[in-house]
Amino acid sequence: MEEVARMAWIARAINPQLKPIDSWLMDKHFMRKHGPDAYYGQK
Repeated sequence: MEEVARMAWIARAINPQLKPIDSWLMDKHFMRKHGPDAYYGQK
């Protein structure tokens, strides 16, 4: 998790106008691994 935070900090330093990803995209990637119809990783 710390590495992800570091990458986000660097990305914001490079481009201060950077916006967060849309919630639907974040939900899609979360649900593909953790949702009822998960198809990536282990349940």
